[in-house]
Amino acid sequence: MISIVDKYLEHARLYIFHSDGEDYTIIGSADWMTRNLDYRIEVAVPVTDPDIRDTLGEVFRIQWADNVKARELALPGENGYILRKTDGEPCRSQFALYDYYKSKLDAEHEV
Repeated sequence: MISIVDKYLEHARLYIFHSDGEDYTIIGSADWMTRNLDYRIEVAVPVTDPDIRDTLGEVFRIQWADNVKARELALPGENGYILRKTDGEPCRSQFALYDYYKSKLDAEHEV
């Protein structure tokens, strides 16, 4: 797991499980923290639409490639920045996602 805290205080609550050649995608409302899971009602739902699953898969790939603001979740107090390389280029996922969403919107308006 990674945590991304950047300019925008948001990140995907996206879970992708892979089994027997199939991906199972779930979106949820909560971070998996005691205060959320023990004291509130949270929901998670499967995503069955193939187009939405593809978009969420791309969101996941962009966030997973973050090598600027992503932190690897480890022992308390040891959540250091991830120093992965992404083709030698820095990847700040929130900015990359903005560009991704904008390109999708621009493509929709060209039709």
